[in-house]
Amino acid sequence: MPAERFSGVLAPVVTPFDNQLNPDPGRLVQHCRWLLSQGARLAVFGTNSEANSLSVEEKIHLLDMLVDQGIEPASMMPGTGCCALTDTVRLTRHAVELGCAGVLMLPPFYYKGVSDAGLFASYSEVVQRVGSAALQVYLYHIPPLTQVPLSLALVERLVSAYPDTIAGIKDSSGDWQNTRALLEAGWDNFRVFCGSESFLLATLRGGGAGCISATANVNPGPIDRLWRNWQAADAEAGQQALDATREFFQGFSMIAALKATLAHYRGDPEWNRVRPPLLTLPEQQLQSLLTGLQKQAFQMPDLSRFP
Repeated sequence: MPAERFSGVLAPVVTPFDNQLNPDPGRLVQHCRWLLSQGARLAVFGTNSEANSLSVEEKIHLLDMLVDQGIEPASMMPGTGCCALTDTVRLTRHAVELGCAGVLMLPPFYYKGVSDAGLFASYSEVVQRVGSAALQVYLYHIPPLTQVPLSLALVERLVSAYPDTIAGIKDSSGDWQNTRALLEAGWDNFRVFCGSESFLLATLRGGGAGCISATANVNPGPIDRLWRNWQAADAEAGQQALDATREFFQGFSMIAALKATLAHYRGDPEWNRVRPPLLTLPEQQLQSLLTGLQKQAFQMPDLSRFP
């Protein structure tokens, strides 16, 4: 039987690298354990994980290592969408075999201007080749980066063809009207996640499942609290606080800023590394980031419990 479908807050877990720019498994486990302790679950190999700077072999190794180190597969929604169909199938099948409760799947994004029919054929081929009743696919709509949008008509066709497999969508379009259209479609047990906590309260009020957000890497607890208490009298105030933090981080290169924040609060400069073509924050921006965090009295509680 398929796993229960996801809801709540997921972090696209940032990937630490060693001094040879290889993934650092120990620090990754450390960060995943802290995120879980703060109420978030794990969208490893998401955009802010630098997923498309990682090979399929590296992702498979990291998934195996996370499970070997006691990270529950049911807590993970790894990103498995690649440009090559066979890579997507291989990575997706491995995630399912490990027991991951779902996968987050980009469309093949190199060719632009492809039709809905072509995208349907691609997703359909993956579903059929993996061939598992346990497969739960969460579509990943992020046209600002892929330039390959997932139209409402395409999503409806996929849900109609594979109602037990197409479990939901992450909408990172930044377009609330698109998110609202997905929420109002009314597909049975279809989980809609916003791609930023700035839309979390509105998404939950519209019947959505939660959010999968970059800043959940550093601010998971407050995001989780709003998800759990979205009907409380102070929910609007909670949303405003999340908005302020999100807006602050969006003033920097997001991945580099998240890693710099982890490096600072952990006292571990190794966390600063990103893989080219990305670069670390220039010194002036780094100081602006740290000064701004200090002014906000920003906190990452309980890090010392996960050394």
